[in-house]
Amino acid sequence: MNETDELIRECLAIDYRNLPAEVVDRAKYLLLDYLGVAARGALSDSAAAARKMVAKLDTATEGAVVIGARQKARPPYAALLNGIAAHSIELDDVVNEASLHPGVTVMSAALAAGHMANCSGRELIAGIVAGYEVAIRLGIGLDPAAHYARGFHPTATCGTLGSAVTAAKILALNAVEMKNALGISGSQAGGLMEFLSDGAYTKRLHAGWAAHSGLLAALLAREGFTGPGSVIEGKFGFLKSYSDKPHPDRILADWGNPYQVLKTSIKPHSCCRYKQGPIDGVLAIMRENRLAAADIRSVELTVLKAGFALVAEPPVRKQNPQSIVDAQFSMPFGAAVAILFGKATLDEYSQKNLDSPEVRKMMQRVRCVADPELEKEFPRKWPARVKLTTNRGQAFSAYIEYPKGDPENPLTWQELIAKFRELVRPVYAADHSSKIIGMIRSIEDADTLQPLSELLPAG
Repeated sequence: MNETDELIRECLAIDYRNLPAEVVDRAKYLLLDYLGVAARGALSDSAAAARKMVAKLDTATEGAVVIGARQKARPPYAALLNGIAAHSIELDDVVNEASLHPGVTVMSAALAAGHMANCSGRELIAGIVAGYEVAIRLGIGLDPAAHYARGFHPTATCGTLGSAVTAAKILALNAVEMKNALGISGSQAGGLMEFLSDGAYTKRLHAGWAAHSGLLAALLAREGFTGPGSVIEGKFGFLKSYSDKPHPDRILADWGNPYQVLKTSIKPHSCCRYKQGPIDGVLAIMRENRLAAADIRSVELTVLKAGFALVAEPPVRKQNPQSIVDAQFSMPFGAAVAILFGKATLDEYSQKNLDSPEVRKMMQRVRCVADPELEKEFPRKWPARVKLTTNRGQAFSAYIEYPKGDPENPLTWQELIAKFRELVRPVYAADHSSKIIGMIRSIEDADTLQPLSELLPAG
């Protein structure tokens, strides 16, 4: 099968008028989550550094919105900046089966392309749905564990191709142009996992660069620039170049049944996806048994094999994180703050807690283990098992089948709105936040994105 041609055909056929109501509702739900995460991420050091760089290159007084900042930029730069900000605090959406974050790439490209095209809310939704389909299905087709084993970050690689399709759709490219955009984006897809070695900011760049590259690919294709028509399935195409165990048959299987936005999870904890289930288990045991941090002698966390190298190895380094990025990918840190503070939100991932003797002492009590039984339904399920032992020798265990935020255990709209309000509190006044929420809840009625764009700069 020519997966490239089939993927383009399916994406072109996506039309707002034919989307199920639950798909439209979920696209809006994910868009609000993205905006909240991006606005708060704009306060991060990495986002600030990126804005300074763009300000020196782009002197335009008019441009696309940079979420949560008092700055505008030409659309490709806006996509870059918004992607970096949205991926800076590890609270962006994620898909278990593909092990990637679609929103930070697809949404960033969609808003930038939407500014250029002056698109409607309905066109924005259709573009977002198409981009999620491409990014997620390619992630599944690569086999996430095999892709990680090659040293690649799937958000960066698959997100580039997903962003290209989103931008192409919103810019109303035809079939040939969209195919070229996808082909061009395949040569821009990259993103190394080496940031794990020293906590560098490059993981955050991955999302912004994917959105930026995807938009540029669509713009090049619109002007007649060509890309390989077999970019996915070719001998030197995406699947074979980025994975030792590709599954091309999975890319188009059960198209639209369901749409991938319905399989996307929301993060309640500000850290790597592989930490979410274990943290849920720790919090449940502490709460249900009314335990205090002083009661805990040891912690045993069963971590999925695919995430072990990300959050559990090497143990000495994970028990001694040196930066916020290190902490976001340290299972001992996540467990320690959950035990000590009863939560693992953005506030807990701070330099103060990195330096805290109390946190560091608790991290030394945390041990991560693997269990083949936990792997049987991965990546469809991301379960976790937790065991806490007290100083009195009592042992308490918990099994998490679906972490909070998974489609099977979702945040309600009201819980999502509460997350949004808490995230944007330092950026927008309460009444301003309410206006953004109201706009997103009815974005399908918007003839243009201009009213939304006027709400998104910092207050």
